[in-house]
Amino acid sequence: MTRGKFITLEGMDGAGKSTHLAWLPAFIEARGIPVKLTREPGGTPLGEKLRELMLDKNQKLNPDTEALLMFAARREHLDKVILPALGDGVWVICDRFTDATFAYQSGGSGLAWERVEVLESWVQGGLQPDLTLYFDVPAEVGKARTQAARTPDRFEREEHPFFARVRGAYLRRAREQPTRIQVIDGTAALEEVKKSVEIIILSNCFK
Repeated sequence: MTRGKFITLEGMDGAGKSTHLAWLPAFIEARGIPVKLTREPGGTPLGEKLRELMLDKNQKLNPDTEALLMFAARREHLDKVILPALGDGVWVICDRFTDATFAYQSGGSGLAWERVEVLESWVQGGLQPDLTLYFDVPAEVGKARTQAARTPDRFEREEHPFFARVRGAYLRRAREQPTRIQVIDGTAALEEVKKSVEIIILSNCFK
């Protein structure tokens, strides 16, 4: 059986990920391919409990603690959900993965980049997504969109410099892994962004 594709969507809050996660599975399924949609933090009972903890506005965790918890949950997510689905030929679409840990815990909160690299190697081995769609918006745009849409969670309450660092870390990852990470202008019109996603998926995953 052919292994499934592993596709991740990344971007700071307000970048537009959720909008495109809403239609992307059906776009792939229409081509006869089964899809599993999942998320991080989340995806397993452990991951969902961690999500509540991480996003709780009353919590203030040390960045080391955040990263260790994230990678512990990620190992469970890989073992229980992602790897079994890929082995069954299912395409996995994940709302955030390890790039988000580099962006938020390293870029935003200041955890040493090298520490996250060590955890990434330990937990994932050589596993990386087949394709990552990074929706890029300036920090002030993401912040404004989030504030207009919902009550901010713990991370969304951070100030502009935090999100500027998050964006910088995402762009660093994109420079380091340009084949895997495709940067999409999240400030473009919705239909234009959707068309860009469709083209990237078709050209990278349907060869």
